[in-house]
Amino acid sequence: MYVELKSGHAGDGPAWVGRVTLSKTGRTLTYRGMRLEKVDGILGNYRDMDSGDEYWISNVKRGRHQRQAAGVGPVEIDEDAREEFERLTGGG
Repeated sequence: MYVELKSGHAGDGPAWVGRVTLSKTGRTLTYRGMRLEKVDGILGNYRDMDSGDEYWISNVKRGRHQRQAAGVGPVEIDEDAREEFERLTGGG
């Protein structure tokens, strides 16, 4: 999944591609030790249950550009997801 920190940023927050774990209901995700709960309203918005920070979470896009159209900055690819990411997006 694509994960981007929204709190305190305007489309340029730290961003990652990595594996997330979904709860049975799909309202809670776990990523890098964070418990992220679904925020009602906007699709893809989640809140860290401990810090309150908000994140945008979406599927990985087929092209190499993962951020939203107005987003800027590098996207870190977690090592445990790199091989699958390369396969899904067409390589390096």
